[in-house]
Amino acid sequence: MIEEKFYTTQLGAGLGLVGETQSLLDLWVEGMDIQSLVNTALDSGEFPNITARRLRNIVAECFAPRYLKPSPQPAKWLSLLSHRISTKSLNQLFFIYSSRANPILQDFVSTLYWERYASGYTEITNEDSTKFVHRSTHDGKTKKLWSESTIKRQASYLLSICVDYQLLQPLNRTARQITPIRVNPCATVILAYDLHLQGIADNNLINHPDWLLFGLQAEDVRDEIKRLSVHKFWIIQTAADVVSISWSYKTMEEVVDVIIETGL
Repeated sequence: MIEEKFYTTQLGAGLGLVGETQSLLDLWVEGMDIQSLVNTALDSGEFPNITARRLRNIVAECFAPRYLKPSPQPAKWLSLLSHRISTKSLNQLFFIYSSRANPILQDFVSTLYWERYASGYTEITNEDSTKFVHRSTHDGKTKKLWSESTIKRQASYLLSICVDYQLLQPLNRTARQITPIRVNPCATVILAYDLHLQGIADNNLINHPDWLLFGLQAEDVRDEIKRLSVHKFWIIQTAADVVSISWSYKTMEEVVDVIIETGL
């Protein structure tokens, strides 16, 4: 039975935090708990304009749920990749794990964002985002009904984090321009292996909802994976709706080494 994941207000603790995340990945060592990472970050001098309380909040409420709590921890491979891949690729990986940790973001992008784009809209307004959050809380996506002020704040956070991850661009006070992203090869490889190493069967992997973050349906995912077969990460065979993938590597560390070596 799949555990239902309720929406939370955790986005209020921090949005994309792209620079902060990269700095924390540089400092993180496997086995560190939250307080150890906070102490190391404070001692590093990398966060001179952030109070100790705020830094602990960033680590505990943003960094840890996104990059430390899943098993295996994404921080293991992100720390290896953070200065070895393009900023665009790194942003897409941060986007994936932030969305997993915040179901409200995952659903906002997978549904409203891509539906608006597919319908020919060029912007998403404050009103669009507010209606999404309002409908969600009344549909039971939150443990209790949110107040109107909480709804408005969360709606604003959703637009702002999408700007951080380059899905939207500021347009004016009431709207953001849609700037649809195309999944990068590096993000495709990491996400595919992440799902595979979780034990997800090939057919289910192709249909996994994480791909919807990039507006990809199952047939699009198949095409992306086929296109990347040239790099020898896998061999894919398809027959009708059946997909079979022969995976070349057994660990994410092996995958990361090849990504770095090939400059993917």
